[in-house]
Amino acid sequence: MWQSGDAYEAYIGRWSRRVAQTFVRRLDVPASRRWLDVGCGTGALTSAVLAAADPAEVTGVDPSEGFLATARASVTDPRASFTLADARELPFPDDRFDVVVSGLVLNFVPEPAAAAAEIARVTVPGGLAAAYLWDLAEGMELIRRFWEAAAELDPDKVAELDEGRQFPLCRPEPFGRLWTEAGFAAVSVGEIKIPTVFRGFDDYWMPFLGAQGPAPAYLATLPEARRDQIRELLRSRLPTNPDGSIPLSARAWVVRGTAA
Repeated sequence: MWQSGDAYEAYIGRWSRRVAQTFVRRLDVPASRRWLDVGCGTGALTSAVLAAADPAEVTGVDPSEGFLATARASVTDPRASFTLADARELPFPDDRFDVVVSGLVLNFVPEPAAAAAEIARVTVPGGLAAAYLWDLAEGMELIRRFWEAAAELDPDKVAELDEGRQFPLCRPEPFGRLWTEAGFAAVSVGEIKIPTVFRGFDDYWMPFLGAQGPAPAYLATLPEARRDQIRELLRSRLPTNPDGSIPLSARAWVVRGTAA
């Protein structure tokens, strides 16, 4: 589902970068700390850490070679390194990092509790662990609007695939519970909301043709006539400014805690 870094960038990556920047600034971590980015993808969060937190080092791990290739090509700071690894089995010793972060990935991990336990294991006692996920049930409008249109035409199939239903972790209560059950102290959950304004309908629609992510992957399975129906239904429903731009917004939930 997630292999092409370029397709991901066109679809979600450009918005992921904005959330990552706000996330790192709000953590307010002192300089010269050792960071781990779990599920680093194409490097959006790693780049934000380098730009805003002045780390001693940042290690990014991800199970996708395609994403890591994009990350290595775009993040050339010598303080950054990237490793192929699964979030459920991090290849690092205990208490290795001062700050461990994860952006927009834990809902895709088959066993998020195992990933949270690994994050706790590699964080130094008293260190910070924080993660964020899109609010796929309500607050990620670009995806939510797609599924609402698709459900009118294909309700049974969409009910199985809709990310708001498929990923219950993307809500404040279960997200906070994941951190609490992993043993973190002083756990809190907050939100980040950013504007996601598209230049026009094509700017919104074309990334859905890249087959990256649940919604584009679903669209790729449909016959052309059904894809056209969804496209035109969306065209008629999306809000439009006088200049033709489409004003949407995206919300992410953020959890943070202190390692024991």
